[in-house]
Amino acid sequence: MSNKLYFEHPLNERIRTFLRLEHLCEKIEYFRPQPSHWATRAAIESLLDLVTVTSRSDIKNELIRELDRNLVTLQRVRRQPSIDLTVLDTIVTQLETASKNLSQINGQIATLAREDEFLKAIAQRNSIPGGACSFDLPHYHHLLMKSQVVRMQLLERWSTDLTPVNDAIRLVLSLARTSAMPREEKAIQGFFQETLDPAAPAQLVRIGLDADLPYFPEISGHRNRFSIRFLTAEDAQRPIQTRDDISFTLICCIF
Repeated sequence: MSNKLYFEHPLNERIRTFLRLEHLCEKIEYFRPQPSHWATRAAIESLLDLVTVTSRSDIKNELIRELDRNLVTLQRVRRQPSIDLTVLDTIVTQLETASKNLSQINGQIATLAREDEFLKAIAQRNSIPGGACSFDLPHYHHLLMKSQVVRMQLLERWSTDLTPVNDAIRLVLSLARTSAMPREEKAIQGFFQETLDPAAPAQLVRIGLDADLPYFPEISGHRNRFSIRFLTAEDAQRPIQTRDDISFTLICCIF
């Protein structure tokens, strides 16, 4: 049986931001422990991107509100006979802990990185293509040539206050992703469209596709409707919509 590739599309701005933060946190976690100075560069660039994303709105309070909303939703389903109360109580505890830890962050998310003068200097040059070269930022070059232990300690220090954020986003997105049963659908001549129930707006659409198929989905939509076009791409050519009927797995995440 073929493995499935999953493609996701957010249906509101809040989930869009959470997905971007999840992506950046995963990049930081991946590159931070690697010995190469290029990996350290990649981790720092991801950290600076995260600082930019979290400076646009009050992400911390948005996350806390989302955790609280999930708690209220779970309390509503507690009396349903099919609910496993042991699992439910575990998730409730995780949500309460995540909310408490976020509340204990002073100020904005990523304050330690945001207020660091060294990182500010890198951010100013990083907006220029190739602007973080060794001759542009000799201080940066000096850091990158230090031992892996020293570089990891600095990255740990700058990202200390990101742990509660990362934990909360993973929990919120995990609950959303597992909140609905997958169903099998077919895109006729490579196109599929569905209208959503406004009384139970979906937050996220997930598309599962056999990994060995030469297609990928292009998803567009909002809280009331979404559409999917399955495209093919060969070499460097512009992707085009296939005329084949494509079977795929659809998950509309409502939680």
